[in-house]
Amino acid sequence: MQSIVLVSNTAWYLYNFRRGTIAALLATGRPVVAMAPQDSYATKLVEELGVTFVSLRLEGKGTRFVGEARSMLHLLQALRRLRPAFVFNFTVKANIYSGLACRLLGIPYSNNVSGLGTAFIHDSWLYRRVRSLYGFVNRGARCVFFQNQEDMALFRDRGLLKDTPTVLLPGSGMDTARFAFQALPETDDFTFVMVARLIADKGVREYVAAAERVARTHPGPRFVLIGPQGVSNSSAIDDAEVAEWRRTGVVEYVGEQDDVRPWLAKSHVLVLPSYREGMPRTVLEAASMGRPAIVTDVPGCRQAVVDGETGWLCQVRDSESLAACMTACLDMSYDQLAEAGRAARRRIENEFDERIVIQAALDCLDRAVP
Repeated sequence: MQSIVLVSNTAWYLYNFRRGTIAALLATGRPVVAMAPQDSYATKLVEELGVTFVSLRLEGKGTRFVGEARSMLHLLQALRRLRPAFVFNFTVKANIYSGLACRLLGIPYSNNVSGLGTAFIHDSWLYRRVRSLYGFVNRGARCVFFQNQEDMALFRDRGLLKDTPTVLLPGSGMDTARFAFQALPETDDFTFVMVARLIADKGVREYVAAAERVARTHPGPRFVLIGPQGVSNSSAIDDAEVAEWRRTGVVEYVGEQDDVRPWLAKSHVLVLPSYREGMPRTVLEAASMGRPAIVTDVPGCRQAVVDGETGWLCQVRDSESLAACMTACLDMSYDQLAEAGRAARRRIENEFDERIVIQAALDCLDRAVP
């Protein structure tokens, strides 16, 4: 029986964000293949979820023609060998490269726009070519999934979809049992936490600057930063800058964590001052556990909270605005903050259950593969 393939720029993404979808696809009786660059989560995909793993040569920040051509050729050869029944693509570069390979090979596929990425946040000749190619592969897809209405509208306005069917999803969906509600800590050790890759586009520098500003007037709170450094992205923050943050000691950088739940449980407010998102998973995870969030007033982030109810909006690229929101949280009563967390959990239960996302994938597969 032909397989179903999922392609991403990291095995970490597939394991953490698409576990439920993989289980549902396996339940159809078809073999499932995960394709991504090799990382520590590749083994988990195989041993825990029961998929076949194919390692890809795919570098997130790569732009050199020769290297990118090799990546594309490697992906094309892998898909030609597998000849799957259907391919689900996730993340920008996988959407483009795997989508192009699928079009060339006549394999049905879908793209999932989980965020617009650097190619839409910044502008240059190269990024304009990337956007044009993105439109070409989207127009050949059986379906393009979006995580917020603004991204969908932008793609339509720029002609990057044409008549391709689209589906609006509530992010990648939440497993509300795994990210179970936990009461807000009743301690004086108020903790802000940011969970993100250490790249400028996530607003990491704004978080650090805001923490330093707040610490000058409110010396008690903790400011925790979780996430991998040295990631393959053109806006990645270098090791020297991270070392300086550690030296000053205002922000506690604890690196990448296999399980963020214990850190969210000990926190009071999540912070994500990103420049743009699809639907930020970390905000949904925190909300599922009963934690409100401060996010930027940009596409994706603004849809992840109800301002003044489940979280708060600050201005993008503005550490002063972020610091003001953080200070406002410190001035709230425990009951006010706890109610915001409970409201966040209720919204997750009502609107972001992962069963919605899983069913959308199965429906797309049924339409494409009788």
